[in-house]
Amino acid sequence: MALRAKGIRVEMLHDHFDLATPDTAWLAEVGKRGWVVLTKDQRIRRRRVEIDALMAANVAAFVLTSGNLTGAQTATAFVMAWPRIQKALRDHALPFVAAVDVKGSIRFLTEAIRHAATKRER
Repeated sequence: MALRAKGIRVEMLHDHFDLATPDTAWLAEVGKRGWVVLTKDQRIRRRRVEIDALMAANVAAFVLTSGNLTGAQTATAFVMAWPRIQKALRDHALPFVAAVDVKGSIRFLTEAIRHAATKRER
């Protein structure tokens, strides 16, 4: 994996959780472990239950803006974003959600996600 080749410690979800584990359950455990979420699952930032789980777990989540990338393209995007991810982790309080594009740029989504979720609840 490209991230490991750069010396970045990576834990794969399927190495610790059954693939049928609900997002709410594994997110809680990831938060307890102090791990950062790197995912291309765009639905995780659009569903109220997952948003609540992300916030309750007190995690930093980085979500690729393009969910149609190969594994190699996904890894490359996260490798290119890694310096910005590290800066975000240093400079911003948890929890938060940020989008990562294919060029490695990040932008914070937390407030927009909370606002959209609040609008959907009305």
